Amino acid sequence: MAALVLFCSHDLYIKLETYFLEPNQEAVLNLYNGTFEKSDNTIARDRMLDASIVSHGNRVAINPEQWQDQDSTITKLTFNTGDAGTYVAGVSTKARNIELTAEKFNKYLKSDGVLDMLKQRTADSLLDQDVVENYQKHVKAIYQVGDVKTDDWKTVLGYPIEFVPMANPYEKHTGEQLDVQLLLDGKPLANQLIFADAVKGAHAHSHDENTHKHSHEDKTHSHEHSHDDGDHSHEHSSSTSEAHSHEHKHKGEVHSHKHGHDTNEHKHSHNAEEEKPHSHTSGQQLRTNDKGIVTVDLPEDGIYYLRTIHMTRVADSDELTHRSKWATLTFEVSHAHNADTHTHNHDRDHEDGIPIWMFILGSVAFIGVLFFIFRKKDS
Repeated sequence: MAALVLFCSHDLYIKLETYFLEPNQEAVLNLYNGTFEKSDNTIARDRMLDASIVSHGNRVAINPEQWQDQDSTITKLTFNTGDAGTYVAGVSTKARNIELTAEKFNKYLKSDGVLDMLKQRTADSLLDQDVVENYQKHVKAIYQVGDVKTDDWKTVLGYPIEFVPMANPYEKHTGEQLDVQLLLDGKPLANQLIFADAVKGAHAHSHDENTHKHSHEDKTHSHEHSHDDGDHSHEHSSSTSEAHSHEHKHKGEVHSHKHGHDTNEHKHSHNAEEEKPHSHTSGQQLRTNDKGIVTVDLPEDGIYYLRTIHMTRVADSDELTHRSKWATLTFEVSHAHNADTHTHNHDRDHEDGIPIWMFILGSVAFIGVLFFIFRKKDS
């Protein structure tokens, strides 16, 4: 049954605090239904066509009773990681219909980066056409347990649309690149627009040269959405009291954004004059080649996420006007841990930056002077 909804959309991601886990530890897998930074709704169990984990050549279905909902916004799975290896987790949802006015649909196409369909509607003078869209979501995550690398990263789950890396992401490091293939109904999808971005995770850290302190960062954003896979839709507030800003880099250009939040206000106003539509198109904008492959840059430590929406018109239906298939992939990348790439400067004093070797040399000289003074007195 179609539902009248707002113009923005819900991306679906499999998210962990860190994708670097230890063998046989307890971990939590979260389904974020909204943006990568904030989930707005849970995922109803009867919406899941598949939820499974692949390891050591075996694919095991997740028991629906293992899922738990947190505050009506996040669906989560607490599990034991098991043996060391490279793991794949996947979730596939049933198709659902939504009705959108022409104005809201056009805004959603722009904000979510479905630019080919927007261009087609513009060229065909259909920007004033209301729509009924049939959508489905298919998401994957690849995480590493322990130090043993296995070949499970390349498992094709058989979803209607899915990302498959061409190499193990956990054999890649910061500053390198990763080729990823996009499959539509099992075949390479050419000329498809894909967005790739990253946030710092719990595993990522930076090093201060003088203090050797480690810093950790996380981003949070709040958005209003519509393509809801849960049983409800609602508004959420931000609990942050201070305004904050962040930067995104788009093709070499840095764009900064500032967000202010009021702890006393518990509902966002979505008046067009007060708030601009949010965009889901930050980061790298890529197109698949004739083999369905994109090359993703990995410029910094962090959790990387890829997203795409493949949309087509429906000509043979009295009910639908469009059909879309959504895919996301998440994994984490860190710098190489070796003598050449992971070094700390221990020749600096932690307080004032005086080199330790200079301090030692001065101390030896001072002791030598004292030795000769006392020796002269004795003589």
